Amino acid sequence: MNRDKIIDFVNIYLDSENIKDISRNGLQFEGVPEVKKIAFGVSASLECLKRAAASGTDMLIVHHGLLWGKVQPFRGPFKQKLELLFKSGMSLAAWHLPLDKHPVCGNNARILKMLGAEKLKPFGLYDGESIGFKGTFPGGKSLDTVINILTGGLGSDILGFRFGPKKIKTLGVVSGGADSMFPQAIEAGLDLYITGEVSESVQETARENAINFISAGHYNTEKPGVKALAELLKKKFRVKIEFIDVPNPV
Repeated sequence: MNRDKIIDFVNIYLDSENIKDISRNGLQFEGVPEVKKIAFGVSASLECLKRAAASGTDMLIVHHGLLWGKVQPFRGPFKQKLELLFKSGMSLAAWHLPLDKHPVCGNNARILKMLGAEKLKPFGLYDGESIGFKGTFPGGKSLDTVINILTGGLGSDILGFRFGPKKIKTLGVVSGGADSMFPQAIEAGLDLYITGEVSESVQETARENAINFISAGHYNTEKPGVKALAELLKKKFRVKIEFIDVPNPV
């Protein structure tokens, strides 16, 4: 399949051009024009790039790319990444906030659907963009059940602060490093807030506001969207796919 047709399709599907983001979403490095295999990963680390190139990948799609709106000298690991891309002929594409907030393939919608939540609505403002989702468990669901599903579905070691209702009826999810958005969950009156990372102050904030908080890992909460996009492109373009897992406990 043609490289540019794949990029154009994802840009339109994720509405990239209309989403404000510090990431350069879309094609970041132009490789070979014909794509037979696409690898997917969370971050464009040197390790991920090496594994993708070694597997015969024509295009690597990640959530965290290399271009973040600032000038960076070509040295050290960044230079090594560019050298590897030139040598392999592999394209690199990234979609950051567009892949967080999408209602079907997005990280947050996928986590809520994994948990069996209903009535999903946009939630979590970041720089003017609603990047997360909130939902409900009409009959309620125990916090232990939620944690067990996340542990199995994400492969995460869960850190939870259990200061809210034992039976969860309302919850919000913003993947990645979004503990700073915890006050929005409190203001919305949610029973549970799920994100990736956690700061020292969060425990007492949860206790003082009688709300549950779960940290499931930045990396692990941002696998679902990447994997969903992989399955979509596999069906749409009939290309080979591979998820490059470089486990990260944070």
